Amino acid sequence: MSIAEATARVAETSAPLLPALAERWSPRAFDPSIGIDDITLRSALEAARWSPSAANTQPWRFIVARRGTEAFDTIVANLAGFNTVWAGSAAVLIVAAAEVVDEEGKERRWATYDLGQAVAHLTIQAHHDGLHAHQMGGFDAEALREAFQLGERFEPVSVTALGVLGDAETLPEPLRTRESAPRTRRPLDEIAELHG
Repeated sequence: MSIAEATARVAETSAPLLPALAERWSPRAFDPSIGIDDITLRSALEAARWSPSAANTQPWRFIVARRGTEAFDTIVANLAGFNTVWAGSAAVLIVAAAEVVDEEGKERRWATYDLGQAVAHLTIQAHHDGLHAHQMGGFDAEALREAFQLGERFEPVSVTALGVLGDAETLPEPLRTRESAPRTRRPLDEIAELHG
């Protein structure tokens, strides 16, 4: 993807946004020859660590697997659908799990909400540092729970591919077309009821 094409991916917003928010999008084409250095990866994880959580419970756990490791291959093997076609090119795959029950057996009602905030913070920090992220829901949660010995208190919620933007031409159709399709969102007045 050229610089002009990447610039065209900037969100058309109805109010000013931070650049990392306006420029963030979820590609499927990652450069399989480029990894992520330790500091950049740790910065993304630190952003997740410092995200808000109900009663500061921090009910999230991340399984972080670099390309070329057995853990990475295990995650790829348990992805579903088109995710299996492109995700293996990412530098890192991250399984995000929510601690839905605490150690005493009490439900953590806000755990998945808090996990979502943590992954959002991770994603924005990664984008700020020149990476891209693509979050996935298409995977076998039970297989990942078993493979990584996650107890029943933890629910795998998403898998995030993280890496450097690659060439969309390497993707098969219809993924190639989706990669360059215009970014769209519902108008603000459809999702927010403003009073006052």
